[in-house]
Amino acid sequence: MAYIISPEKYTYEQMLEDLLILKKQYPFIEISQIGKSVCGKTIHAIKLGIGPKKILCNGSHHAREWMTTPLLMKFIESYCLSIVTGRPLYRYDISSIYNRCTLWIIPMVNPDGVNLVIIGLFKDSPFYSELLQMNKENIDFSSWKANIKGVDLNRNYNAGWQEYKSLEPSLGILGPSPSGFSGPYPESEPETQGLAAFTRWLNPDMVLAFHSQGEEIFWDYKGIAPVKSEMIAKALSDVSGYKLSEPYEPGALYAGYKDWFIKEFRRPGFTIEVGRDTTPVPLSQFDEIIDKNFKIILRAAVK
Repeated sequence: MAYIISPEKYTYEQMLEDLLILKKQYPFIEISQIGKSVCGKTIHAIKLGIGPKKILCNGSHHAREWMTTPLLMKFIESYCLSIVTGRPLYRYDISSIYNRCTLWIIPMVNPDGVNLVIIGLFKDSPFYSELLQMNKENIDFSSWKANIKGVDLNRNYNAGWQEYKSLEPSLGILGPSPSGFSGPYPESEPETQGLAAFTRWLNPDMVLAFHSQGEEIFWDYKGIAPVKSEMIAKALSDVSGYKLSEPYEPGALYAGYKDWFIKEFRRPGFTIEVGRDTTPVPLSQFDEIIDKNFKIILRAAVK
């Protein structure tokens, strides 16, 4: 079977097209709908496996970090191909993982934002004037992180949200903006509502939230992560070469998805920062990102 997922500027529509092909080629995968974006785009979750251990992976919380979507889509495809051919994936027996661990993958949390970054702003957008104003009248949205309403989805979870909100003025954030605005209240956005509700329903053993960039792994939140989290983080670091880090910017200390998961579930949660140097990460790094992060997901599945 030929691969279908290619390293390109990966829009929401391209993801939908590829999901249809993947489902046709590999009918054993399950595709669920966990919610919708502000503009009504369906947010999808893909299920791989039947095992009792449950891991939830997600990408593209931040619009300009869209590289995490083709990464996760490529993982789905490679995993499925390994199942049908019986060939190992990075020396891992995928059939064994399939029976021991259920992987749920949400490739694109922020579809409106991703399309804004990749395609640009259309004049018939209901948010046209507001988006231009938030972006200081600049029609280049390649650095945009937020959803279409100017809410930073990874600052919209109930984990130190109020602490972060009090910091916003000192960070120069006075309202909806390309990045950093935490919204009017935790889970105010349909995207975060959908992911949080799905996480509560799934009750996973571990979450991996993929972002870019820095080649770093963040694993703790206010010192309350379970003891085994650091051990798992070191194992993920060993297979990938990514360094273990703690947030060093005031705005990165609060209200993220990983933080919320650790706070609410007291289970291992990780933010994986893929790629290096710039965001958006250049497509030239795609093969290297695949190599390192496939190993992260597979190591997490067997840890």
